[in-house]
Amino acid sequence: MERLLRLYEDCFGPGAAQMEPLPGSGSHRRYFRLTDGGRTVIGVIGTDPEENRAFVTEARHFRGKGIPVPEIYAVTGDGLCYLQEDLGRTSLYDRVAEGRKTGSYSESEAQLLCKAIAGLPRIQFEGAQGLDFNVCYPDTAFNARMVDFDLNYFKYCYLKTAGIEFKEIPLQDDFDRLRADLLAGPSDTFLYRDFQARNVMVRDGEPWYIDFQGGRKGPVWYDVASFVYQARARYPQALKERLIHSYLEALAPYARTDGAAFREKLRLFVLFRTLQVLGAYGYRGKFEKKTYFLESIPYAMENLREILEQPFDRYPYLDAVLREMAATPAPPLESGALEVQVCSFSFRKGIPEDPSGHGGGYVFDCRGMHNPGRYEQYRQSTGRDRDVIDFLESRGEVQRFLDHVFGLVDPHVERYIRRGFNHLQVSFGCTGGQHRSVYCAEALARHLHEKFRIRVRLIHQEQDIDLILP
Repeated sequence: MERLLRLYEDCFGPGAAQMEPLPGSGSHRRYFRLTDGGRTVIGVIGTDPEENRAFVTEARHFRGKGIPVPEIYAVTGDGLCYLQEDLGRTSLYDRVAEGRKTGSYSESEAQLLCKAIAGLPRIQFEGAQGLDFNVCYPDTAFNARMVDFDLNYFKYCYLKTAGIEFKEIPLQDDFDRLRADLLAGPSDTFLYRDFQARNVMVRDGEPWYIDFQGGRKGPVWYDVASFVYQARARYPQALKERLIHSYLEALAPYARTDGAAFREKLRLFVLFRTLQVLGAYGYRGKFEKKTYFLESIPYAMENLREILEQPFDRYPYLDAVLREMAATPAPPLESGALEVQVCSFSFRKGIPEDPSGHGGGYVFDCRGMHNPGRYEQYRQSTGRDRDVIDFLESRGEVQRFLDHVFGLVDPHVERYIRRGFNHLQVSFGCTGGQHRSVYCAEALARHLHEKFRIRVRLIHQEQDIDLILP
C-alpha cells in the first residue's frame, strides 16, 4: 500500500491521501480508493505484471479511441501497481438489483441494460483496430486450446462432482464438433471475455467499461452470450430478446449480419458459456468451499433448460448428458457453509439475540460518530439513503471506523470458512438504529459478500428489513 501512496504522490504531488480498501474481485488484485479530500482515484495492486500490462495497454488504447473506459494515470516500473480513474461506486449490477431480485425489470433498468450492450460492438470492432493482441493475457486469441480448457473444466469440475455418469469417447467426439463450430467464422474482433453487469460502471446515467484484462481476439457471440445469459441476472425472455436486438442494431454500422443466423450461432455460445460457468461454479463451490458459487448453480441450470428446449442434434451424446443433468437436482450446499448475519439496531431496545445459539461474534458501537439524526433534514432518512450516506462519508470518520471493523471481521470469517463453521453474527448499534448503524451494517454486508462470496443475511431491526444479499 505504501507503493500506491508513493505512486499517487509522484503523479499528483505531495498530499495527505487517504486509502479506502474496496471489495475484491475474482482475481488476486487488490483495489483501493485514494483521496486527498478533492481528487479521488482507484489504486490497484496486482500479482502478475503481464495481466496488469494487458489491462493498462488495452485501457489506454480504448481510451484513445473515445471508448468509455477508465483513464490510466500512472504505473510503477515493475508493472505491479497502477492508478486509474475513479468511475464512482455504482455498477450496472447494483443499478438493476431490484429487477434481479424480483425477476421483473423496470423500464429504466431495461433501458440501461440495453444501453450497456449497445456499447459492446464499438469495443469489439473499434477496440480491435490497431490493438497489439500480443499483449493479451493469458493468450492472444480465442482458440482450440481455450475451448478445450473450458470444456474440460465443465467435465471434471461439474459433471464429475455432480455424480453424472458419462462415457469419455462419445462425449469428447461431441466436444470436438462443438469446438469446430465455435471456431468457424470471423474472429478478428476484441473479445471482452467477462462482459457482464458487474463489469459495467454507471456514471451520469452512462455505461463505462472495466475489467477487460482477460480480453483477446475472438468472435463477437461470446460476449453477447455472457451478458444476456449471465446466470444470476434472471432476465425474462422478452428482455433477453430486447438486449439481443439492441446489440444487433448497434452492430449494423460494423458488420452485415442475418438476425436468424446470428441467433443460431449465439445459441452455441450460450451453450458453451453455460458449460464453462458450471465448471467454474463447481470448482469454486466444491473445491474452494465458496457457497455463493454453489448457490449460483440453479440459475445456470435455468439457462441450460431454456436452450435445451430445442435439441442439439449435432451433438447427440452431449445433448443426452445435459438432459440427464438438467433433470438431476443440483449438488447440495455443504452443511458447514458459512452464513454471516449482519444487523443494525438501537441500543435503546437492546442488542439483537443470536438465533444460532452459538453466541460470540461482534457488537460495534457507532455512537462515537457524529449523528445525522440531530439534524431535521435527515430525520426521515436512514443510512441507506443518499443524503445520509453523503453526510457520513464527507466527514471521513466512518471509513476509519469501518477499516478497523474489516480488519477484525475478515480474519474471523476466513477462519470460520476453513473450519467449516456455519454462522457468525456482527451487529452495529447506535442511538436510534436508523443512521450510523444502518450505514455500517450495509457497508460490512456488501464487503463480506463481495470479498468472500458467502451468504450474508442483512437485518435492519428498526426498519423491519430482513434480506439475503443476492
